[in-house]
Amino acid sequence: MATATLVKERVENAQEKLKSKTNAAIDFAHQAERLGQYAPDQENDATGSTQAVEAKFITAQDPVIQTADGGRLPAVPVEEAAKLNKLRGIVDERDPSQTEAVYKNAMSRESKDGTVHGARLQTDESDGEGRTDAPLQSQQPPSRTNPLFPPVPMYGPPTLIRKFQCWLFRASSAVLSLCFLLVIILGSLFTSIPDIAERIWLRLTFRNPDKRRPFYQEEDRRRRARQVAQRAWQQGKQQELHESRSGGDRGSDSNEFVPLEGGPDKIPCDVRYYARRVGLDCETFDVQTEDGFIIELWHLYNPREYKRTPSVQRTPHSPNIFPDNGQTNGVSGSQYKSGDKKYPVLMIHGLLQSAGAYCTNDDDSLAFFLAKSGYDVWLGNNRCGFKPRHTMLDYSDPRMWAWNIRQMGVMDLPALISRVLSETGFAKLGLIAHSQGTTQTLVALAKEQRPEIGEKISVFCALAPAAYSGPLIGKMYFKFMRVISPGMFRAMFGIHAFIPFMMTMHSLLPPHFYGTMGYKVFSFLFNWSDDKWEKDLRGRMFQFAPVYVSAESMRWWLGRECFAKQKCILTTREEKIIEDREDEQEDQQRSRSSSESDSSDCNSDSEDGPSGTTSTAPTNSNPRSHLRRRDADKSRFSWYAPNTPPFAFWVCGADDLVDGRRLLRRFERGREPHVDLIHSKIIEGYEHLDVIWAMDAIEKVGKEVREVIWKTADEDARRVCRTPRGCGDIEEGHFYVRGKGKQREDEARMVDASAGEWSKKGKEQVGGGGGEGDRDLEEEIEEVEKAMS
Repeated sequence: MATATLVKERVENAQEKLKSKTNAAIDFAHQAERLGQYAPDQENDATGSTQAVEAKFITAQDPVIQTADGGRLPAVPVEEAAKLNKLRGIVDERDPSQTEAVYKNAMSRESKDGTVHGARLQTDESDGEGRTDAPLQSQQPPSRTNPLFPPVPMYGPPTLIRKFQCWLFRASSAVLSLCFLLVIILGSLFTSIPDIAERIWLRLTFRNPDKRRPFYQEEDRRRRARQVAQRAWQQGKQQELHESRSGGDRGSDSNEFVPLEGGPDKIPCDVRYYARRVGLDCETFDVQTEDGFIIELWHLYNPREYKRTPSVQRTPHSPNIFPDNGQTNGVSGSQYKSGDKKYPVLMIHGLLQSAGAYCTNDDDSLAFFLAKSGYDVWLGNNRCGFKPRHTMLDYSDPRMWAWNIRQMGVMDLPALISRVLSETGFAKLGLIAHSQGTTQTLVALAKEQRPEIGEKISVFCALAPAAYSGPLIGKMYFKFMRVISPGMFRAMFGIHAFIPFMMTMHSLLPPHFYGTMGYKVFSFLFNWSDDKWEKDLRGRMFQFAPVYVSAESMRWWLGRECFAKQKCILTTREEKIIEDREDEQEDQQRSRSSSESDSSDCNSDSEDGPSGTTSTAPTNSNPRSHLRRRDADKSRFSWYAPNTPPFAFWVCGADDLVDGRRLLRRFERGREPHVDLIHSKIIEGYEHLDVIWAMDAIEKVGKEVREVIWKTADEDARRVCRTPRGCGDIEEGHFYVRGKGKQREDEARMVDASAGEWSKKGKEQVGGGGGEGDRDLEEEIEEVEKAMS
């Protein structure tokens, strides 16, 4: 009897299990279709099977859909991905703990206002949130998970309704965004009227308005030098030009880089063209991110010592990053012998730019300067850029554009780092970023995002670091974008690329005119001037901007929910208020302590007896010792974990776009105990773009960046690399060692505030023709003109 009952229970359990498995299989099929690229009836031989089979968690917050034919689709809400994996686990009879492991291993970060940053699995589903069958207007990302990085909208396979809604958004955004752009253009032209009138008046009174520019004499000298060089190139007198630069010494450094392009500047949107004009060359590598985007990586090299990589070897690799952990040499690294290798440097660009922004100033271009100094320079571009590409999606699919700054940080940056290390064979690289490039790096390295990539970076050099907003965020046009609702933002700017008409203008307008208009518009928007730039090269600078960016990413920057509201990339507005209050209390305590110390000193002097004895009342007048006092929970509220690489900051003192001083203050107050700030500098008078485009930027920034990268390179890497130019005099005790002690901590707290005018060294460097500043332009002009006569 007992045996029959046991058998009956087993049969019932088996039937129940089979029923549960059958239901799970049905639910899995439905979920696989919802998360796939196309519905089964939309697939054909060309598309293959695009049904979702599994969600691969890149981080605990970033699941990527893997399709049946091996493709990858951009991230979907965590809950939807977890549901897919859970159902597959039931069907495949997997251990449930394997599915839950990703959440157990995820890090989170707590803020002082109680906010928890990081992945938190939701089990409930609000109307329209994360549903592919909801209208696009109601597919607004839920903000419960993270106030700084709410999930991006989710879009399922194309349906008739979705296609109609997409076209409706594209039509409305085409009209409304064009109107917005026209208002900005008219505003920039209107605000230019006083300046234009003043220049006309100066011309009418026989005065040159350009003479007021701080670098006018050097700009004129370089203009004449370029004109002579153009004539020499056109007449086939390149050799005379080159010998004039090298002083006739064929073994000199100047003769190492022979220009491969010359003549009148065509101002193309082509980094290779500008590299060849200064004796370098460039090759393009295609890189696949872990969510299927194809992005471009540009490699600068000296054609006299490096053979261009075959195109077949510059194609995308597997989306999996760090496959060999830098243990093998790629085609690039194998061309240099041990002891003569070049240390790799990756450069990341700013908002609405490409990496070409580092290559517009001839020898004063930071990328060219570092390449000629002896570094292996790689220029990284973020997703979409000039050519939006994905392994599965096309331009019209809204999933192609469902990303913001966080995806750029946790997907694009690791993919670029991985490819550079794979090609060069090094374990680490130096990372340089400007503006938005610093934002995506600061986000990616945060303890709740992707801190493990910090182990691949020897130093992070941040130029005009964008972590806190500046006063410009309060401008009327930015306020307008912050006031409108998310639905209105999408109606106005769409769910695809942000104002794509700008790219159409880029392709149609003449380069000189486009460069002038680009400067006027961006100057109006971001409140900067070209006073410190070489004016004749300004047209080049705006050939690499704007690029394709998603409307969703611009909504993150300017919409009502994220950066524009919080005024910070990793801290809420409420926590900023708490930190301000703490700083104020600390300053009051320091002032009170200093006053008590002064009073104690006075009492001590008045009470000195004949024997010369003095009072021994304890004092604490050293501000540095006060700054080193940390809260017991310093690690709990810090942004970064112990494996974070050292940082170096170059802050623009007259930057209205971002508040670099506030970021420095965070480090000065000891809120990031796990990060060594090995160099920090405020350049008074510099605006946001001066840090890469000012004529004296090489002296104020470039040479320091060059030295910082070499100081922080691992000893093993320095042993197999050539010493960069200008770094040979660094003494052994000045190389960076993590955890060196209080001396390193004190160095990190010292801020070098330099004047906005020319320094003596800056004047010598700029007057020496740019780059190293070791040329005599007047003598070169005279010699070349003599050779051509």
